[in-house]
Amino acid sequence: MGQEPVSRQELIRRRRSRGFVGRLHELAVFRENLARDPSSEAYQFLFHVHGLAGVGKSTLIRRWEAVAREAGAVTAVVGEEAVSAVEAMEAISSRLARQGCPLRAFDKQLGHYRQKYHEAEAAMAGLLPDGDGPGTALEPTRASALTAQIGMAGLSLVPGVGAFSGVIRPEQVAAGLDRARAVVGHRLRSHEDTRLVMSPLEILTPSFLADLGGVAERRPWVVLLFDTYERTAPLLDTWLRDALVNEVYGPVPVNVQAVLCGQGRLDPACWADSLDLVTEVPLEPFTENEGRALLAARGVSDERVTQLVLSLSGRLPVLLDALARNRPQDRSAVDDPSDTAVERFLKWERDPAHRDMILACALPLRLNDDVVRILAPAGSDGLTRLRELPFLTHRSGTYGYHDVIRSSMLRLQRQRSPVDWGRRHTQLAAAFTTWRREQEEGLSLHRLWDDPVWRDHRLNETYHRLCARAPSALPEALHDTIHACAHSAESLRRWAQLLVQAGQDSDTDHLARTGQHLLELASQPSQEKETLDALLVLPDLKNPARALAYTLRGQDHRLNGRNDQAIEDYTTALSLDPTLARAHAGRGHAHRSLCHHAAALADFDHAIGLAPDQSLHWINRGAARQDLRHYEDALADFGQAVEIDPRSARALAFRGHIHHRMRRHRMALDDLSHALTLDPEHAWAYAIRGDVHLSLGDARAALADLDHSLALAPDIAWSHCWRGEAHRALGHHAEALADLEYAIALRPERGWFHYRSALVMRLTGAVEEPQRWRRALEILEAQAAEEEASDLARSNFLVALCGLPDWGRAESQLETFLSHSPSPHQVIEAMDDLENLSHAVPVDPERLSAVLGRLREQLGSARN
Repeated sequence: MGQEPVSRQELIRRRRSRGFVGRLHELAVFRENLARDPSSEAYQFLFHVHGLAGVGKSTLIRRWEAVAREAGAVTAVVGEEAVSAVEAMEAISSRLARQGCPLRAFDKQLGHYRQKYHEAEAAMAGLLPDGDGPGTALEPTRASALTAQIGMAGLSLVPGVGAFSGVIRPEQVAAGLDRARAVVGHRLRSHEDTRLVMSPLEILTPSFLADLGGVAERRPWVVLLFDTYERTAPLLDTWLRDALVNEVYGPVPVNVQAVLCGQGRLDPACWADSLDLVTEVPLEPFTENEGRALLAARGVSDERVTQLVLSLSGRLPVLLDALARNRPQDRSAVDDPSDTAVERFLKWERDPAHRDMILACALPLRLNDDVVRILAPAGSDGLTRLRELPFLTHRSGTYGYHDVIRSSMLRLQRQRSPVDWGRRHTQLAAAFTTWRREQEEGLSLHRLWDDPVWRDHRLNETYHRLCARAPSALPEALHDTIHACAHSAESLRRWAQLLVQAGQDSDTDHLARTGQHLLELASQPSQEKETLDALLVLPDLKNPARALAYTLRGQDHRLNGRNDQAIEDYTTALSLDPTLARAHAGRGHAHRSLCHHAAALADFDHAIGLAPDQSLHWINRGAARQDLRHYEDALADFGQAVEIDPRSARALAFRGHIHHRMRRHRMALDDLSHALTLDPEHAWAYAIRGDVHLSLGDARAALADLDHSLALAPDIAWSHCWRGEAHRALGHHAEALADLEYAIALRPERGWFHYRSALVMRLTGAVEEPQRWRRALEILEAQAAEEEASDLARSNFLVALCGLPDWGRAESQLETFLSHSPSPHQVIEAMDDLENLSHAVPVDPERLSAVLGRLREQLGSARN
């Protein structure tokens, strides 16, 4: 049975009730496409709506959504709140679920991804072993920054982060990605979970599309609309192209349509090969006829008023609608055509208090009840009444004015009363300062930047201070920008946007240009050094901020192996701010890496003096003292670190390692077991405990701990070496050799690994044994002959000569070792290594006994 005909009046009523005027051509384009057979040549599956801010793009696609729903479609609108492809899929799933079309399999997998991502993020903040001794502890602020930076860098190498894909060079992030994969793999254990965290789009997108295909089988259309695409395009471009056009992640049903809606055109670098498949829908300001139709629909009938409103608004739909809302009927309401559209809109608001509140509420970047209460007059209904405004938009739980209206209102207030402008921004800055300080309660200082609420309050506080008085607020804003750079690429991007926004809103060109330059750098998340270089040349940067920037650049140098340049930058930082404990600690690490032991200790001493309540500084100095075999002093430092933070698994593991070196194996087991109770996934603690079991002669217990360690962290070279020792002690020669070969592959410069491998080859009769001995002795002799060689290097060469054996050279090396007055602890370690040698392979007992005798004499003399 056919439908009843619709009367002209019913048609008019429906159209007016919808409140949508104009854009008849654009509506027809979309309706006609829904009426086509998807298999026809004329059918389109990808639209791009674009035009200037305020031109009505969002309104049009909302109307398109209604048209699609009328045709039986299920729809989802995704806005700028989706800052990644994963969040876009999550938003679509949520919206489809509300229409009775849940994506169940995808939602389950997404929940698993969120869980594993948080586990991986926690792992990045913990111990990050690198094989340079007992382990390297990352500074907490750096751990957070590294997590975010590697996450961005890693995603840049997979589909889904289009703007970054062509900017980041693989060699710039390879080292960081390898470290991230290792740490994530250690924590997650499962290869699939590691792949899910490091490459989420490869796993989640096929599941998402499969579920979406199921919905498409049940509904005639699935329409996905991406609003404010100019903001999300850098993060979604490549992913959408690969999913919808190239079908990289699997097939997409033909009845799935996508609408991209943003200000600019699509990025040709991404879409050039696909533009023939995109239906462009450019939006211009209303024609005069469309503008008149909108005014008539709002009840504006006077011709003179109509002409004035069309002139003031420039026929921009959002301004037309705002100016027409109060239905001015005579010219007296708009008698001054030179006034701005905003001024005319406010003139029509009869309530002076509400009029003032509308203006004042344009000042904040975002609005919520707390912010409106600061600006609204006492007794007003605040945000409830503001929600009636046609230009108020809702984004991610907060509200904001349309950009066109807001910028006009800001210009009006700034020009009308600079005093009120500054006063109100100062008032808002004070409110955000209060909220920020409240949020700080319970947060440690080095964790502030990890708290998103704190960061948001700080950002808004800084914005309002810049708007109130840019020259005096800029130095502190730049200081915060340096902190943001250290935290993550995303934080830097937000702070750069803040500087741009504050510069535009306060009409401060220098500020806007500075922010724009930093924003360009922020699009390259691996370019921390280049960003710091740009900040350091700014004349507005004061000494404390400059010192922090040099410290962070020194940290970048150090983590990339440029220790000499790191020391130079740290030294410059300390010349600007001698109280910067972080710079002392960083320079100490660089000196330690270069075996400048005295300089490293001096720097760690300063760091402790400046921040004695930071357990990490005590751990750092303890590790430096351990390098020198000053075990009693190192033990005191690790003990102090435990006293400051009794739940620090890291400090307990370090102290356990010292007890082990001092032959206090039972005390070592107590500390290491306690550390593992606090952190059951502390790979290095398992490794050290395995070595303790080896010293106690329990090779099976050692093997169990080392297996556990390597399951958590498969690329720790020393763990492979010790497991090789456990296998050798149990007679598992093939397994021992495999572990030692893997250790050599990880750290080929470690002569000790070559030496232990040569011993096992002797037991198996391997033909490669002579070659392995040559390589071991080459490395160990070179290290022992260095001008600043350590006692450990000279001891290792002595032990290897005894193992070869080359007793003549061994006796000569023994005298060289003893002539440098080695610490008693190093003498004991040399004796332990020689005892282990005698248990590993047959050696001449008389010659070995003679060497051990000389070492005992030295030890006795040292103790007397």
